Amino acid sequence: MPARRSPWMNQDLDDFRDLARTFCEKEIKPNVESYIANKQVDRDLWRRAGELGLLCLSIPEEYGGGGGTFAHEAILIEEQARVGDSSWGASLHNGIVAHYLLAYGTEEQKLEWLPKMASGEVVGAIAMTEPGTGSDLQNVKTKAIREGDEYVVNGSKTFITNGAQADMVVTVAKTNPEEAASGISLIIVPCDAPGFSRGRVLDKIGMKGQDTSELNFSDVRVPVTNLLGSEEGQGFIQLMQQLPQERLIVAVSNVAAMELIFDETLRYVHDRHAFNRPIWGFQNTKFKMAEVATEARVARSFVDECIELHLDGQLDIPTVAMAKLWCSERAQKVADICLQLHGGYGYMNEYPIARAWADLRVSQIYAGTSEIMKEIIARSLPAPV
Repeated sequence: MPARRSPWMNQDLDDFRDLARTFCEKEIKPNVESYIANKQVDRDLWRRAGELGLLCLSIPEEYGGGGGTFAHEAILIEEQARVGDSSWGASLHNGIVAHYLLAYGTEEQKLEWLPKMASGEVVGAIAMTEPGTGSDLQNVKTKAIREGDEYVVNGSKTFITNGAQADMVVTVAKTNPEEAASGISLIIVPCDAPGFSRGRVLDKIGMKGQDTSELNFSDVRVPVTNLLGSEEGQGFIQLMQQLPQERLIVAVSNVAAMELIFDETLRYVHDRHAFNRPIWGFQNTKFKMAEVATEARVARSFVDECIELHLDGQLDIPTVAMAKLWCSERAQKVADICLQLHGGYGYMNEYPIARAWADLRVSQIYAGTSEIMKEIIARSLPAPV
């Protein structure tokens, strides 16, 4: 796409983009194929990122973080997408797990976990989804029952990003199984705790290099001090408060993917010939690329607005639901158009468009399905006067 500097950028962020771009080009791009083959990134990638200050970017320096803002997180997401990688779970580690600890953790919890997450010594995950519970978080079956000074955690989770490499999992569990939303709490579970185990790394349609895993908890005992929040039953509210940033992260990655797909396809249709002329010479190609360019530009403008609102603390739940819905749906549409323009090569995994097409499909599912986004938006609409 033609270079357009987002309005929330400044010189500090320009410099940070140079760092993030260099890291992604040098450390990630040459290894994308091996990540896919291994179903996970190399563990050393986390440590190298930590050494350069690319982890916990928006966490205060007093906890080992970068002291930046969500803008720094957005740039790293964009640069990772720019090299065609969907394997490294840094956006979840940085922008989601670390922020649950920052927002709700005690001082002791923050000091114990955040510096290690910032250095790459600890990889973080959050375990919400269960084999029988997806969007309906109020009905999770995993339990954390208090016995004296410990919680005993039992249950299973699935589709957990960073699950195979995680050292610590923020776990959604029922501390009061008799209640729905008010019975949910978030519990910090170290992955070396007896009774914690990992299932298989799941075989997905896309994002094949991401270690999305099953997790099992069998009488896992953790101290009651591992509760996130001042008391039990705050978990559902905590989830609702943090999900908007997660949804914005998805929207940012979708827009970055759209821009990459456009660039790759524009190059392809100029280079590839059919009937003795470049594919670009056909009116249909030009019209489709004009459509893609417009979709990407509109999505970028909306996401830029959302980032500015978020940086000012003004991004509301319905607006970010619109961004997540729009960008995830539009990114899939763009990928479909561009795959078609690649012809048979678009169906080959060696081409970035094929991988992007498969990777993007989950964006309409995780962090809240498109249907849930529509429900949130609809609830916010005013009644006719």
